[in-house]
Amino acid sequence: MAPRLLYLIFVRLSDWLVLLGRSSAAKDVELLVLRHEVAVLRLCRSKSHRRW
Repeated sequence: MAPRLLYLIFVRLSDWLVLLGRSSAAKDVELLVLRHEVAVLRLCRSKSHRRW
């Protein structure tokens, strides 16, 4: 259990450091991509509900 906990802490800290190093433009692009993915998933979900 301790190795897994240490691994998770390390991963979270490294993710945090990567986020600190990103520029504002890179963060904006990531948000746009994520919004697009959500829109596509919602569209696919609404189409699948219509078939039932």
